[in-house]
Amino acid sequence: MSVIETVEQLEAIYGVTNDASTVKVADHVTPLYRIFIEKAPFAALATIGPEGIDCSPRGDLPGFVRIHDPNTLMLPDRRGNNRVDSLRNIVRDPRVSLMFLIPGSGNAVRANGRAHLSVDPELLASFQVEGKAPRSVMVMNVEEIYFQCARAIVRSDLWNPDKRIDPKTLPTPGQILAEMSENKVGGAEYDRAWPERAAATMW
Repeated sequence: MSVIETVEQLEAIYGVTNDASTVKVADHVTPLYRIFIEKAPFAALATIGPEGIDCSPRGDLPGFVRIHDPNTLMLPDRRGNNRVDSLRNIVRDPRVSLMFLIPGSGNAVRANGRAHLSVDPELLASFQVEGKAPRSVMVMNVEEIYFQCARAIVRSDLWNPDKRIDPKTLPTPGQILAEMSENKVGGAEYDRAWPERAAATMW
């Protein structure tokens, strides 16, 4: 199998980056990028640490990632599975990346930079939803931000309701847990209880 081993080999195949791919990059949140972030209800958070790379979904009310100033983004850590993989990484390696998605939009916005975790009481309180504050907030210094070409979303027809897969044709979390634990945890009861459990611990 032929393998690309150098940047020179890569560039020989893919050619030179065009102007549109480079001029879109900013070192801070511009007014137009601000609009996109303020309307986004979902972002993927990528981090890196000694054990490897993680990419974690982050979803909340639109605009949940706060633009503190043009160079600073703030992301509250809401309730989840409590693995805290991303947070463990950030504590040991500050490099992070966020990719924002808005349902119906063909574009994605990517922000790269370095972050730390804040547990400042006033900051946590400012992110309360239904009286519940996050346990930490990721404070990110933006080093670059740019929009992503829409081709991937267009090719996948991601937002087309007619192309949605019936969830009943997919394995459930309970089934996966049962398989991985040899039926010690998970199963049908896990799936039945999840909606109520999730509603009680959403924030």
